[in-house]
Amino acid sequence: MKLEEMDRDGALGEALETLHGSTRGAFLRRAVVGSGALLAATAVPASAAVGRRDTAILNYALTLEYVQDAFYSEVDRIGSLTGALAEQARVVGGHERAHVKALREVLGSRAVKRPRFDFRGATEDAERFRKTAVAFEDLAVAAYKGQAPLIQDRAYLVPALAIHSVEARHAAWIRRLAGIVPAAEAFDEPRSKASTLGIVEDTHFIVQTRSRRKPKFTG
Repeated sequence: MKLEEMDRDGALGEALETLHGSTRGAFLRRAVVGSGALLAATAVPASAAVGRRDTAILNYALTLEYVQDAFYSEVDRIGSLTGALAEQARVVGGHERAHVKALREVLGSRAVKRPRFDFRGATEDAERFRKTAVAFEDLAVAAYKGQAPLIQDRAYLVPALAIHSVEARHAAWIRRLAGIVPAAEAFDEPRSKASTLGIVEDTHFIVQTRSRRKPKFTG
């Protein structure tokens, strides 16, 4: 599935038009253990394989939360927004930091490490922030929806569902501020892990190594 097919409202496409740079997909590939490899591990007891799948799903969710945490925290820190947008960024940023903390506590030593970010101007301008935030929140809701049914362990499912419902409220909030119908359809479609990570990688917000270009702000 292509980016254009997934970006139904065009929000992500618009947000990416002026955001350029380079990144490495290796972080994203390491953040999520491939389900095929897990299923092929026939020498591992079934319970252990399920545990690994659940861990992979929560690390995938943690990766998305890291991005959102850094994005909102940077906007709040540099003070580029005012009014209703500033309030949304402040409140949602606090939520995303709490999500990161919760997922890291559940995962313990198995949690993936936080990457470095370069948001390439998306946090410095109200319009670019608004478009990017709409895209991020819609993507997060669809990503959680796609993975939650696959979680086997209740200890992992409970925090995932608790976060998912809040992400849906975030999406409705920023859509309203962007002048987009908060709930345009009666049913939402889930997003696959591969397509979600592909979109995140296309933003070039996650940077693996230090770039020669030093951004004005970095998460």
